[in-house]
Amino acid sequence: MNTIFGWVLASAGVALGGSIVANMYFHGNGAELPEGVQPGYPIEAVEGGEGGGEAVEPIGNRLAVADIAAGEAAFARCQSCHQVTAGPSGLGPNLNGVIGSTIGAHASDFAYSAAIKAHGGQWTYEALDQWLTKPSTFIPNNQMSFPGLSDPQTRADVIAYLHSAGGGGPDFPPPVAADAPAEGETDGAGADEAATDQPGEAAGAVATDGAVPTAQPATANQNNT
Repeated sequence: MNTIFGWVLASAGVALGGSIVANMYFHGNGAELPEGVQPGYPIEAVEGGEGGGEAVEPIGNRLAVADIAAGEAAFARCQSCHQVTAGPSGLGPNLNGVIGSTIGAHASDFAYSAAIKAHGGQWTYEALDQWLTKPSTFIPNNQMSFPGLSDPQTRADVIAYLHSAGGGGPDFPPPVAADAPAEGETDGAGADEAATDQPGEAAGAVATDGAVPTAQPATANQNNT
C-alpha cells in the first residue's frame, strides 16, 4: 500500500510540476504571449449567405409567410434556458409576453446583464430579428452565448412561434410591397406592344428609352397596374 501511495503521489507531483512549468513557459495564466507569437483574431461570418451582400426581406414580409411549426422546431435549441409559457425564469429569462416589452426589464425574476439593462427600447419585431441574427452584435458585452440564426426566414419562424405560443403581442408589421415601376415605365412586353402600336418615330422612341408615348395614357396605366 505504501508503494502504491508513493507512486500516486509521485505522479501527482510530476503532473503539477509539469503544469506549472508549462504555464510559465506559455504564459497560460496571463495576457502576455511568448516572444514571436502573434495573437489570433475572430473571423466574422458574412451575412446574406455565401454570396454576401444579398438583401434581406423586411421582417413583415417574412412574418406573413412564417411557419409556426418550423419556428417551434428551431426554438427547441433554446428550451434549455428559456420557456414561452408563463412561469419562473430558468437559466435565461422567461419569454412569455416578451414581444413589445422593455428590453432588460421583461422578466422581473431574472438578473439581466448591465449591457442589456442599459440598452433600453422595446422588443419590437425588428429588434428581435436583429437580436436573433447575432446577440453579441445587437447588444455588445451581453452574457448571451447563443451565436445567432443566420437564416432570415428561420428567425421570422421563431418570432412567429413566440407570438403564437408565448402570450401574443402587437400585430405583425405589414408586408412591404415591392417597388412599383416609375411612372411612364413599362416592362419588356409593354415596350414591345407600344412599339408595335406606334408607327414611325413614336415607335422608335419607345424601343430606345422605354418611355410610353403620351398618345396612349390608358395603356401606360394598365402596365403600371
